[in-house]
Amino acid sequence: MLNMFGLLDFLKLTMSIFIILPIVSLIREMGYLVAGKLFGVKEATITIGSGPYFFKFWIFEVRRFYFMYSWCHYESLERDSKFAHIIIYASPILANLFVALFINGLLANDLLEYETFWNQFVFYAFYFLLFDAIPLYYPDGQPSNGRVVYDLIRYGKRSDFRRNDPQINAQSEEEEGEKE
Repeated sequence: MLNMFGLLDFLKLTMSIFIILPIVSLIREMGYLVAGKLFGVKEATITIGSGPYFFKFWIFEVRRFYFMYSWCHYESLERDSKFAHIIIYASPILANLFVALFINGLLANDLLEYETFWNQFVFYAFYFLLFDAIPLYYPDGQPSNGRVVYDLIRYGKRSDFRRNDPQINAQSEEEEGEKE
């Protein structure tokens, strides 16, 4: 029997896009915020979505396309250090990991109803976790959190958009040293 993408699959996809992804994004950004608060973050804002401004509530700013993209922004840290930044950049990965494992445990023990919803939720939490943890640069040049953590541990520097890649800078410095 041929299994095709049907109406029920379309409804699951719609639910994932408009409900699950924004919630998983919010959990991810809350990871930044909680870790940031431990190190004295100042003036934090969590933005959910992209596009034109839709509304703001407390520290949460919601954009019209609330199901696409999210970020946490803060002005400064009271206790600014390499260790603080490692914890802050690892926190979204850990937030999604802990929530996904917790929900997965509840599912495994038949403690949650609406299994389809929660299975989708766990899937997208691990999806975000995977692409957050792999140390790479995204196509727009922005480093993943895994990349920032890797560069902080390996080179002692935070990577920023490709303009400031500690690995490339370290290689350039080695090449300069060899020429002399």
